[in-house]
Amino acid sequence: MPRRRACLVVPAAPAAKLAKGHGLEADEIVIDLEDAVVPAAKDEAREAVVAALGEEFAAPSVAVRVNAIGTPWCHVELAAVAASGREHVTVVLPKVEHPHDLAFADRLLAGAEAAAGRAAPVRLLALIETAAGLQAAGELARASARLDGLILGYADLAASLGRPDGGGRAAGPDDWRFAQDAVLVAARAAGVQAIDGPHLAIRDDEPFRAEVAHARALGYDGKWAIHPNQVPTLHDVFTPSADDLERAQRIVDAADGAIRLDGEMVDEATKKLAAGVLARARGHHPER
Repeated sequence: MPRRRACLVVPAAPAAKLAKGHGLEADEIVIDLEDAVVPAAKDEAREAVVAALGEEFAAPSVAVRVNAIGTPWCHVELAAVAASGREHVTVVLPKVEHPHDLAFADRLLAGAEAAAGRAAPVRLLALIETAAGLQAAGELARASARLDGLILGYADLAASLGRPDGGGRAAGPDDWRFAQDAVLVAARAAGVQAIDGPHLAIRDDEPFRAEVAHARALGYDGKWAIHPNQVPTLHDVFTPSADDLERAQRIVDAADGAIRLDGEMVDEATKKLAAGVLARARGHHPER
């Protein structure tokens, strides 16, 4: 499973923005065919994305956000990604609300992969951005063997919930705690990643950093970004420090049973937390 501390969204159109994505050093580049592309340009953008998937990226992981199930473009985009020349690729499925949504994507991808002779299956990430999706998060997290994680999408969720101010993001990170906890618990129970949605501004400023620190404190694996200048902060916050790693290693190496280390009690639960720190540093998910 790819490391996803910093996931940078890149528009599929215009061509200049897509081309710029090749050189950006996030953990994952998310090429956006949904919100970033107007309906009249969907077909042209899809062809450009397929061509781009056959090229090199600085980011170790590349994903494509397709249009939602039920739109005129979703099934065509899923098939196109499966038939692309990229060996390892992920589809971000927006507005997922029911396990049937993931089952549909599963079956379509399986057929497209067979037709294309693809060896490595396309992976999936599910965007939780409606009230129905949030309510079903626990079921969604276990609905597909392809699923790498859940992503919390704030803007569409705010609209789904009827929040007139766009979700009250200016009120502070805790404003969305109920949704963040629901997605995090669902992901952790299923052993998949929990990715926080983007800050809806492009600056690497104090409000952005407060959201990042909040997501990391809750236990999230990473966060989406909408501007390259936000990526270094994401890498910094979601990467354990040298001191964190040194302490985690000492805890893991400690004798079995409850003991004292640096004046604090260390038990098996503490060791699990420390093992999670070491796993994140290696780019592995603590549960896998």
